[in-house]
Amino acid sequence: MTGAVRILVVDDEPDIEALVTQRFRREIRKGEMSFVFARDGEEALKVLDSDPEVLMVLSDINMPRMDGLTLLSRIGEAHRDLRTVVVSAYGDMTNIRTAMNRGAFDFLTKPIEFSDLDTTIRKTLSHLEEYREMQRRQAEAELSRAILARYFSPNIVASLSSQSGGFKPRGEWREATFLFTDLAGFTHLVETTSPDVIGDLLNAYIDGIARIVFAHDGTMMKVIGDAIHAAFGAPVAQPDHAERAVACALDIDEFAEAYREHWRARGIDLGATRIGVNSGKAMIGDFGGDAFFDYTAYGDAVNIASRLEAANKVLGTRLCVSQNTVDRIAGFTGRPIGLLQLPGMSEPVPAYEPLDPSRADSPEVAAYTSAYGLLAGGDTSARQAFAALVGAAPDDPLTLFHLQRTLAGATGILIDAG
Repeated sequence: MTGAVRILVVDDEPDIEALVTQRFRREIRKGEMSFVFARDGEEALKVLDSDPEVLMVLSDINMPRMDGLTLLSRIGEAHRDLRTVVVSAYGDMTNIRTAMNRGAFDFLTKPIEFSDLDTTIRKTLSHLEEYREMQRRQAEAELSRAILARYFSPNIVASLSSQSGGFKPRGEWREATFLFTDLAGFTHLVETTSPDVIGDLLNAYIDGIARIVFAHDGTMMKVIGDAIHAAFGAPVAQPDHAERAVACALDIDEFAEAYREHWRARGIDLGATRIGVNSGKAMIGDFGGDAFFDYTAYGDAVNIASRLEAANKVLGTRLCVSQNTVDRIAGFTGRPIGLLQLPGMSEPVPAYEPLDPSRADSPEVAAYTSAYGLLAGGDTSARQAFAALVGAAPDDPLTLFHLQRTLAGATGILIDAG
């Protein structure tokens, strides 16, 4: 412990103050210890209430007004961090046992041997220092868990907390899958809707998505307004991170569409949630320094996921997943979108729309795949194939998108998604 250790001595003997200060004069002179004195329990409680620097109490048992046993009980109620050593006659073992049962740390017998007192004080203070260090570490651990719980699922928090050395989120290159969401038209909605309504809408929306991310053991990297950035495969490695991310994206889409209908029934025209997913290596870690926790990721793998989310606006889709992600999933169910030329990317990115297995096996998706194959091969009959599909499924935005492209003269699957 740094600085003088402050000790309260409680005893009604008139010479106790002189004896203690004389015995510990060297420690007092060096600034290692300081003492404050009280004649009974009532006076001791007043000292403790006014002097928060007291760390240890050395108390006689037999005193007027309030004895040492009563004082012990009162200290236990209001000053749990203090350590108390009781002093009593050698033959008064009944009171000593009672004192120990009430929380006394140790005891000394009268007449006091000051060498024993010195040893007991140092032992008590050493124990108190260990106890406070344990409390400090526990508080740090609880704070760490509270911070982690904002970003990671309960399973990941438990895993990180159980690791020896705790969570050390320094930057490292990791293979992971990244998911971005954005709520269409939200800025306009904020400008035209009551703040109370927006608050309720947004809180429940973000909470719903976060719960889905956590259900798939994902990490909430960032929430910016209505937009969410999540990751899978970090900080805890997940061999199936791509599969988790796509399953999460499908669940978010289902939740968001149901949530959209809920608010439309209340007269609020909530836009669609657009989702982009990509896999690859990124620099992931805590880049906030000591003053700010910012667990985030950098690299093209992250940028592509973000741009795929934005590409949905061009395509008319809600979900857009890269070839990098699809290649990591055995039995992926979905349909091809095309080669997307994304802003800032030199090479086009093959993209897919993930589908629920029940829909992926439908005749409409089979017909779409056939028409897409014609388009990819440069076959001009792709226009008629997509036109027929639009007639059969007028609400399919991706089919309509390709039809409009072919009507404009497009003969391939390279798409400017800027």
